[in-house]
Amino acid sequence: MSYWYNVDTGQVESDADRSRGEQVLGPYATEEEARGALAKAKENTERWDDEDRDWGGGAPGTGAGGGGDGDD
Repeated sequence: MSYWYNVDTGQVESDADRSRGEQVLGPYATEEEARGALAKAKENTERWDDEDRDWGGGAPGTGAGGGGDGDD
């Protein structure tokens, strides 16, 4: 069984009662992992932003460093 985190309600949902649409993050193997979904997403975003800055020498979204957005 998989678990999902609903960002609208803040509740963990299972396959049986999962909401449909963009408001759920997952799937996760355990309820505990699903409960930590927002913290994990924040951690990943911060790490990826750091990697972008290291790779391109600029802030994310600025077009610095050949990010492929045509603004270089």
